[in-house]
Amino acid sequence: MPDGSATAHVYRPKLATILAEGYNLDWLRRDLLAALTVAIVALPLSMAIAVASGVSPERGLYAAVIGGFLVSALGGSRYQIGGPAGAFIVLVAATVSKFGLDGLLLTVFISGFMLTLIGLLRLGTLIRYIPHAVTVGFTCGIAVTIFASQLRDLAGLKLSGAEPGQLLPKLVVLGQALPTISPITLAVGVGTAALIFLVRRLAPTWPGMLIAVTLATLAAWLFHLPVETIGSHFGQLPSGVPTLRLPAFSTAAVLAVLPTALSFTLLGAVESLLSAKVADGMTGRKHRYNMEVVAQGVANVASALFGGISVTGTIARTATNIRAGAVSPVSGMAHAVFVLVFMLVASPLASFIPLATLAGVLVVVCWNMAEKEDFVRLLYGWRSASVLLATFGLTLIEDLTFGIIAGCVLAAAFALADRVMRSRRTGA
Repeated sequence: MPDGSATAHVYRPKLATILAEGYNLDWLRRDLLAALTVAIVALPLSMAIAVASGVSPERGLYAAVIGGFLVSALGGSRYQIGGPAGAFIVLVAATVSKFGLDGLLLTVFISGFMLTLIGLLRLGTLIRYIPHAVTVGFTCGIAVTIFASQLRDLAGLKLSGAEPGQLLPKLVVLGQALPTISPITLAVGVGTAALIFLVRRLAPTWPGMLIAVTLATLAAWLFHLPVETIGSHFGQLPSGVPTLRLPAFSTAAVLAVLPTALSFTLLGAVESLLSAKVADGMTGRKHRYNMEVVAQGVANVASALFGGISVTGTIARTATNIRAGAVSPVSGMAHAVFVLVFMLVASPLASFIPLATLAGVLVVVCWNMAEKEDFVRLLYGWRSASVLLATFGLTLIEDLTFGIIAGCVLAAAFALADRVMRSRRTGA
């Protein structure tokens, strides 16, 4: 099986390569089955990520449909699945809080152009060399931050004011609200997470997230449980994709969101290429990294135009796609179509989903996102531990961009010190 190393830099979508090689009905059957499997996973996850990000659930579905289709149609990986990702929850929530929904859409739009430019300038290679300790540090930091952000909905806490964005003030406010905890809401949220873990253990091929969300929703409806739902919080979900609309532009608005757009761009590139690299390891293939970044950029521009949140390659859904037997980007394109069909048909039913259930889904996402084994292993070397803990701690205390930059600077300082020491020994 060719690994594609000789063409890894080429600006040609993998879809074009597949079609040129010859695409047959057997491949189509396998791709459609994989697409249906991934869509079943993506449906509740996209809504949960959107809600956790501070926007209405349909914004996540728009990103999964529009962005997911374009990532696969134009991307440099055979298996990459694009859509809203848990890693972006913290950034999206902070952006919505600071700039509102219009500011978020403008940020996603600008970051899409930045990603496209990075790919066209062949800078995708550089992003792939971010130290592993930095990647593990910010990924675990994001997982902890997302978990903290779900505690309110998970336990049904009632806050006296707005929930702080920073982790430590957030934990203080949530601690003060503990007397308002709702045992029924907590049972629904924890039960959802527990059921997902149980299904994954006993029947790993079954769609655990969809099963858990469906059963929790039925229980809340049948027994009239006093829990907040998507419908009670957001109202009726739209039953289609909105019309194309440019984000509101002004020089002041662009300058205001530009630093945030840079953060979106950095995280989107890292997450997408990391996901594509995982897919390479599972299949023995080689993705075209610059073409992949270009596709992510186009997908984010399109997602913003249709009101969706940020899009990136997603490791969990990409791995699911591979395990389900996908053979080409057609599976990713079909997964987006399936999500659209589900949205058109079942949007009224989604209004009954408890917010605690979506919080339970994201608890599972946080557990899976945190690279626990790598985190412990990196602690055994003092240099890797220093980079890891600096990135992890600063991601929690400050923000994601600060953590990544600090970790990379520290790793570069260690590498420079090694080079100086080697040159001195050689000179001696």
